[in-house]
Amino acid sequence: MLVVETVLRIRREHAGGKAIREIARDLRLSRKVVRKAINAPEGAFDYHRTVQPRPRIGPFQERLDTLLSENEARHRRDRLRMTRIHDLLLREGFEGSYDAVRRYARRWADGRRKDPGGDVPAFIPLLFKPGEAYQFDWSHEDVEIAGKPMRVKVAHMRLCASRAVYVRAYPRETQEMVFDSHARAFAFFGGVPLRGIYDNMKTAVTTVFVGKERVFNRRFLVMADHYMVEPTACSPAAGWEKGQVENQVQTIRGRFFQPRLKFASIEELNGWLEAECLRWAAIHSHPEQKDMTVAQCLEAERPALQPMLSPFDGFHETSHAVTGTCLISFDRNRYSVAARAVRRAVQVRAYADRIVVRLGDEVVAEHPRCFGRDRTLYNPWHYLPVLVHKPGALRNGAPFQGWDLPPALARLRRKLGSGDEADRRFVRVLAAISTDGLDAVEAAIGEAFDTGAASDEVILNILARRREPPADQPLSVVVDLKLKHPPRADCAIYDTVRGHNAAA
Repeated sequence: MLVVETVLRIRREHAGGKAIREIARDLRLSRKVVRKAINAPEGAFDYHRTVQPRPRIGPFQERLDTLLSENEARHRRDRLRMTRIHDLLLREGFEGSYDAVRRYARRWADGRRKDPGGDVPAFIPLLFKPGEAYQFDWSHEDVEIAGKPMRVKVAHMRLCASRAVYVRAYPRETQEMVFDSHARAFAFFGGVPLRGIYDNMKTAVTTVFVGKERVFNRRFLVMADHYMVEPTACSPAAGWEKGQVENQVQTIRGRFFQPRLKFASIEELNGWLEAECLRWAAIHSHPEQKDMTVAQCLEAERPALQPMLSPFDGFHETSHAVTGTCLISFDRNRYSVAARAVRRAVQVRAYADRIVVRLGDEVVAEHPRCFGRDRTLYNPWHYLPVLVHKPGALRNGAPFQGWDLPPALARLRRKLGSGDEADRRFVRVLAAISTDGLDAVEAAIGEAFDTGAASDEVILNILARRREPPADQPLSVVVDLKLKHPPRADCAIYDTVRGHNAAA
C-alpha cells in the first residue's frame, strides 16, 4: 500500500506534465499503480484484498472452527486463551504462526455478529435519579488469610446515581451473607434506595419465567419489605442491565485485590476494604459530574435515600436434632446446646458471623460461626446440669478441657486441689450457679476466702444464708417492748399469793 506522501507526489508530478512512464521509473512503481493513484478521488488510495489466502490455516480451518466454537460455549472463567488454542493446533501438526491464528479468530468472531437490532452487543446509556436504585452482585477473589490462600466471596453494591461503592468479603455466598451485606452497605451509604437491581442468584430468585417475571425467595422478599425496596431481576445472561456493578467488579479486582491481599482474618480484611471504599470515593471524580468526587455526590444523594430505621434480622433458619451428647450438626461442624434440649428438635438461625439455636421461643445456645470442617465448638455451661449428676466427667469430659473459668472459680479450683473428692466439692459449688447465679456464687467465694475458710460447705452456707428472707422490720425497744399493764407498788399482793399457796 502506498503512503499518502507518495500518492501526493505522483499526482503533483503528473499535474506538472510529467509522463506516467517517467514517474513509474523514478519511483520504481508499476504504471498501473501510478494510474490508480492519479485517478483516485482526493488522493485516497486503499487496497482491499478480495480473497484471503490461508496457506497454513487452510488444512486446519475446520479444526480451528471447532475449537473456537467449543471455547465460546464455555463459561467465561474456563475459556482457553488464544495461545493455548495455537498450542493445541501445533500438537496436531499445524506449522503456522500465532498471529495467523489470532487474526483468523478475530475475523471468525466478527463474522458471527449480527446486524444492529439483533443480538449485537449495542447498548443504551442509562440515567438514574438520586436515591432511585442500586445494583448488587458477587465476585470471587483470591486472598491470603492467616498465611493460607483462600478464595473469598465478595459482595458488591453500587448506588446508580452517585456511583458510590461498597465491598465486603465472606467465606460463603449464602442467603445470610446477602442479608448482612445489605445491612452493612445501607449503613455505609447512610440510607436505602427505592429499587434494587440483581441478577438471578438462587439466594434471591426461586423461579425464572419468560421476560421479567420472577418468583423471589420468601425470606428475600421479607428483607426487601423491611427496607422498603423494590427488587428487580435482570434477564438471564444480560449483565449489561446492571453494567455499573459489573464494571465495579473488574475495577475493584484490579485496584483492591491485586496484588494478592494478606490479612490475619476476614474481619481485618473487611475493615481495610471499607476504608478503601471511602478513599476511592474521595479521590475519584464522578464520571458525569466531573467537578465533583464520588464522595461529594454521595453526600448530595443521601437526602434522597430512605432512612434505615433498623437493620434486618438477617438469618437463615433450619431444623436440626440434638444428639445425646448435647450437640447439633450444622454446616459440617458441631455445636453444643443446653442439656435441656437433648434428644429434641431445635431451630438453628444462621447469621453471617454467628448461629443462634432456639427451642421454641427459648434460646438454648449461641456460638460464633465456624467456616471450617469437622470442628466441635463446646460451651461448658451447657453441660452443667449433666455434670451435677456425673461429677467424675469434670476431669476428662471434652467440654471441660481448657475451660476458661471466671477468676473466682479458677481460684477455688486451685484451692480445692485435684482428685475425685476435690472434683465433687467443686461441682457442688458449680451447681449453685443454676439457682443463685454466677455473680452471687463469685461473691460467696470471695467472702469465704476473706474469712480464710474457702470450702464448698462454707460457700454453700453463705449462699443459703443470703437466700433467707430478711426480717420484716427490726424491733423498736421503745415501741415494741412497752408493757400493756404497768406494775403497781403494792406489797399486799405477796400476801395474796401466800394465802393461795397455803390453801393448795
